[in-house]
Amino acid sequence: MGMIETLLSEQVKVGDLTVRMPGGREIHAGDGTGPPVVVRVTARGVRRIAAKPGLGLGEAFMDEDLVFERGTVWDLLELTGRSGSRLPKGRGGWLKRTRRAIRRRLQQANARATARANVAHHYDVSNDLYRRFLDEDLQYSCAYFARPDMTLEEAQAAKKRHIAAKLRLSPGQRVLDIGCGWGGLAMTLARDFGVEVLGVTLSTEQLDLAQRRIAAAGLEDRVRIELADYRDLAGTFDRVVSVGMLEHVGAPNLRAYFQVVRDRLAEDGVALIHTIGRMEGPSLTNAFTRKYIFPGGYIPALSEVSRAVEEAGLWITDVEVLRLHYAETLRQWRERFLADPEIPELWDARFRRMWEFYLASAEVGFRYGGHMNLQVQLTRRVDVLPVTRTYMAD
Repeated sequence: MGMIETLLSEQVKVGDLTVRMPGGREIHAGDGTGPPVVVRVTARGVRRIAAKPGLGLGEAFMDEDLVFERGTVWDLLELTGRSGSRLPKGRGGWLKRTRRAIRRRLQQANARATARANVAHHYDVSNDLYRRFLDEDLQYSCAYFARPDMTLEEAQAAKKRHIAAKLRLSPGQRVLDIGCGWGGLAMTLARDFGVEVLGVTLSTEQLDLAQRRIAAAGLEDRVRIELADYRDLAGTFDRVVSVGMLEHVGAPNLRAYFQVVRDRLAEDGVALIHTIGRMEGPSLTNAFTRKYIFPGGYIPALSEVSRAVEEAGLWITDVEVLRLHYAETLRQWRERFLADPEIPELWDARFRRMWEFYLASAEVGFRYGGHMNLQVQLTRRVDVLPVTRTYMAD
């Protein structure tokens, strides 16, 4: 049995997959159920996938070395997810864990200049791109589906309310938003809860649009957005919030990040950190994601987060694990991306296939693999918040 046959037998155990190899030979995988998926692969595609499956599959799809004659890349990746191939395989022995730790440190040093370049790689592509598949408020993080029938706009609004409830806001408080994106959360907190917000980002595209949105909403007296690294901030704030930022920090910098949260947080303050997490413990960033989507990015395990929080001297006052919410968010993003009639006119086919693969593979990771979202509430003192969680619902 050749390399591709072995790989398919391990990765695809359900469904009906046909792979047409160079020269016309066909390989079949799965149990023959469900809609058929048929792909044609070139000789270069075979070499790529056999050498580095995690990276090679995405690159083969991007470069048309993997062409779908029936079905889509989502259909193929879902077969691997339903087959259980996306489930974590365990952390391995001591030597394997040590090698991973060394690679994490080398891949994710994320000094200031590197961090800014990494952010620009993803977020400074074009505001217009994100406007085409995100919700109206440009929330580029996991939505909160309080009901399964929610639209993306409703679920993102619910996410912001959920975060606000955990921050326990009062009018006049000063809030720091680390990694504020296009300013949507900052504007919502200022408008609906009467707080003053300083948001920071490393993306010039996000900064420009966020400032224009704030001016258009008449919130310039309550919301300020700056181009700044979180490590260079000063002063203290009543509340600190950070949504979708921790994934860009890098494993070696988790302790420093939470030390900044502690230093910026008032003695009686509350922080809420919303991040993607992994259930299998410390690992490595997927090769395709690291190369093409989020260079320097890393999804931390809860164990890594809690250790960094402990070392910073903060209380963990609440932890919530959001399962499958991001899978649904990504599904709606992917469908909007593919349905937009102008995207093919504005971006070339290779770029579009890269994004399609990214959105589909990320959804599979959250729907069938070991990814989830974490919301971690933090304080400096044990007595800052009520001893029950009822205030969140109130």
